[in-house]
Amino acid sequence: MQENLVQQIVEEVLQQVLKSQPSLQHDGKIPIGVSARHVHLAQAEVELLFGENYQLTPKFELSQPGQFAAEETVLIAGPKGSIERVRILGPARALSQVEISWTDAMKIGVKPPLRTSGDIKGSSPITLIGPKGSVSLAEGLIIAQAHIHMSPVDSNRLQVADGQSVQVKVEGIRPIILSNVIIRVSERYRLEMHIDTDEANAGLIQQGAKAEIVNASAIESLQPIERQAVVKTEEKSMFHFDKKLLSQGEVLAIDAQEIIVSKKTIVTALAYDKIRELNKTLTISTG
Repeated sequence: MQENLVQQIVEEVLQQVLKSQPSLQHDGKIPIGVSARHVHLAQAEVELLFGENYQLTPKFELSQPGQFAAEETVLIAGPKGSIERVRILGPARALSQVEISWTDAMKIGVKPPLRTSGDIKGSSPITLIGPKGSVSLAEGLIIAQAHIHMSPVDSNRLQVADGQSVQVKVEGIRPIILSNVIIRVSERYRLEMHIDTDEANAGLIQQGAKAEIVNASAIESLQPIERQAVVKTEEKSMFHFDKKLLSQGEVLAIDAQEIIVSKKTIVTALAYDKIRELNKTLTISTG
């Protein structure tokens, strides 16, 4: 009963905090947060790794209200290697989950699925090692799907819905378009797009950069025949590159305006420069 009362008080405090936070900017831009590898732990795993009745120690607050980076870190271990000092994010959750990049996955010899946070059923196993013990999770290791947190107010303004998949354009030194970005709507969320370090490195994106959802409403408003013509034109201007390495020479050989690559594709620096020089667009598919 007491726990329910505490939870109710926390929820009310969060609502008051969110009411005082700025919503969507007038220009429609969405701030970007770059998420490095991290761990979410259930209280049972916290105690196995750090000791009985142990409570996580907040180090600093995160952008989403009520969330914090903890002082505590763990080592994560896979079949081919390990990564030390992986930060734990609090507070404790119902289920433990580890989020890493594809680069991290290759380093430790695992192949986690691309998932939205919280969707861990059937995901990859991982071992966590702390100062007081270790935990082998049968599932819980994922590569996080790029997503946008927002309040219902921002959802209405942007005309998107919870769970919807959108394309997002990020301007900068290496402008890119990220596809299959998932919308996540809650009264507890503050507007921010989350990407991992691989996605950030691909576009030289820094914390606090801005993005905008690609607006498809103009196409949707066309008559069926007109819409079909637009779609066909767009298809001709896109090229799905399925090789492991995109070089400058291959960019020159592609006539399409938009080059779509997998998140696993390595793009050389000269290829990026040539894409910018030719005013082409590089889209990284996260699906």
